[in-house]
This record gives sequence, structure tokens and C-alpha cells, in this order.
Amino acid sequence: MFNFVEKNNILTYNLVRGEFMAIYWFIAFVILLVIEIATINLVSIWFAIGAIAAMFTAFFTKSIFIQMIIFIIVSLISLVITKPLIKKVKNKEVVPTNSDRIIGKRATVIKTIDKDEYGEVKVYGNVWTACSDSRIEIGTKVKVLSIDGVKLIVKKEEE
Repeated sequence: MFNFVEKNNILTYNLVRGEFMAIYWFIAFVILLVIEIATINLVSIWFAIGAIAAMFTAFFTKSIFIQMIIFIIVSLISLVITKPLIKKVKNKEVVPTNSDRIIGKRATVIKTIDKDEYGEVKVYGNVWTACSDSRIEIGTKVKVLSIDGVKLIVKKEEE
């Protein structure tokens, strides 16, 4: 399977002729796996599977062309098979909380809001942490512009 050539009493191998391609495919697999682990989205797992298949193919044939064909076919098949399954798993339904219904509504400041400090507002009977780009005193009516996490972004209502 492997053709060793003796040069100066040292056994070497000929990578140009496709010998030890299994090592290259294994290195490709490891690199693709590291990329997959380093990223949040699935981007290279299918190619890693294809590299493993090509690595095993390299044990039986020296033909790089056949190994590449196996790599491409197995990568495509694994992509076609797993993509719908992954979409089902990743497609998590967003559960509405109705908190967005307060955007655009009127609220009352119950704790002073400073430019660099949070205050509190009351809207629909609920107390929320709020911030603004200007100072707003207690008792002032404000308009809710948006929600950032658990904080409301508000601005002083024009009178």
C-alpha cells in the first residue's frame, strides 16, 4: 500500500504520487473540526465528515481524484441529510411576552432618570428600570421608545 523509497539510508515517501494522503485528510478533518467548534453556526461539519470518508478511501486507493470525489459526495450527502434536521432543532419558536405592547405608551417617572444612571418608570401598573439621554425628574410623563433587555428607553413627552 505505501511505497517507501530509500535515499541516503533514510526511508521517505512520495506525497506527490498520493502516498500518505490519509494523513492529509486527517489534518483537514481536524482543521474543519476546530473551525466548527470555534464558530457558533454549523459551517464545516459536513466537510469534516467528507474528509473522514476520504481518509478511509485513501487507505484503499492512491487516486487523489477518487478521494476528492468521495469527499465531495459524502459532504453533499451529509449536508442534504442533516440540514432539515438542524433547521428543526435550531428553529425555536419565539414566545411573545406582550412587553412590546408598551412601546409608544405613556409612563410616569417614579425615580429620577439621569443621563448616565438608571431611573424607574411606571407603565400599566408595572415598575420598569428606565434610561434616557437626558435628566428626567420624578412625576414627569415620558414616552417609551423601545425595550433594551429589561430596561425601557424613554424620552420626555413634549407638551
